[in-house]
Amino acid sequence: MTQVTLSALTKQFDQKSDPAVDRLDLQIESGKLTALLGPSGCGKTTTMKMIAGLLRPTSGDISFDGQSILSIAPEDRGAVMVFQNYLLFPYMTIAENIGFGLKMRKMDRKEIRSRVKDMLDLVQLPGFEERRPRQLSGGQQQRIALARALIVQPNVLLLDEPLSNLDAHLRDEMRELIRRIQTEMAITTVFVTHDQEEAVVLADRIALLFDGRLQQFDVPDAFFDTPKSVEIAKFFGGTNFIPGFYQDSEINTSIGRFSAPHSAVGEGDAVLSIRPEAITLGANGDNSVTGTIRSHVYVGRYARFRIEIGEVEVEAVTDPGAVKMFSDGEEIPVRFDPNKIWVISPSPDVALQDGG
Repeated sequence: MTQVTLSALTKQFDQKSDPAVDRLDLQIESGKLTALLGPSGCGKTTTMKMIAGLLRPTSGDISFDGQSILSIAPEDRGAVMVFQNYLLFPYMTIAENIGFGLKMRKMDRKEIRSRVKDMLDLVQLPGFEERRPRQLSGGQQQRIALARALIVQPNVLLLDEPLSNLDAHLRDEMRELIRRIQTEMAITTVFVTHDQEEAVVLADRIALLFDGRLQQFDVPDAFFDTPKSVEIAKFFGGTNFIPGFYQDSEINTSIGRFSAPHSAVGEGDAVLSIRPEAITLGANGDNSVTGTIRSHVYVGRYARFRIEIGEVEVEAVTDPGAVKMFSDGEEIPVRFDPNKIWVISPSPDVALQDGG
């Protein structure tokens, strides 16, 4: 197992443009699965290519277990990259594709055949040795690309948007397969994705990048419960935002004063953020205000309500039974769970669209 450390890692493709990756500090835990998440152009694939040795940093360092690898050739780093488009050799059989790396290492043919069989069993495609890539579905080709990477027993596995070309059903299958293999092999794994759900489901930790800069590096739950900024909360979606003034573990807003013991900021202008599932309908008591139901929708496992409170509209997610208890236009008490309120700094560049 290998720990990967990025120190002030920077990549600037030309002097006239901003850095694609800007002074990135990141410690990727040994044997864990880390997601590099962010919108297109945020620097996540550039970062991965620098780890693999396909791009050289403008400045900064990359180390494996404390040793810099910048002077080590890509093929000698012990890091293998699986590309978004599979890149299988079309004229080779599946066995030849998977065993290619071992053949280049002059391994005995009998040993290669044995390890190819083991890899096909691992990715749940036994008996596919003599097929050609054109005979495989997209999901099967992705499994073969994964097997080809794993057969050389890398110290670090790098996955570039591994699920983006698959339909929803195949994505679910590949998520389970990647997570199972990564857990069984305890291999340090980094994967690039623009999909929040994919990162949350797969990763032990998520590094969120905007414009080449690290915004937050944390466990998945933290991006919902304790985001460091309005921008981060909005990127993951669904959060209600209400501006106010924070002082003495309370935030005073246009719709009322709320107990808020958990905060990322000190006294001053701030934003109350709360997830829809942390708002309870029909509950009186502390942290309760009166609101009017404007609309609701039944979604099977839950119900979604839009509540107007003064000039603010919030979204609440409840048990589906609530649709029988409350009606549109009804005025009801609404409680904000104080332990689920998270207070963050306002952002002048981001509109506070409640429920968005």
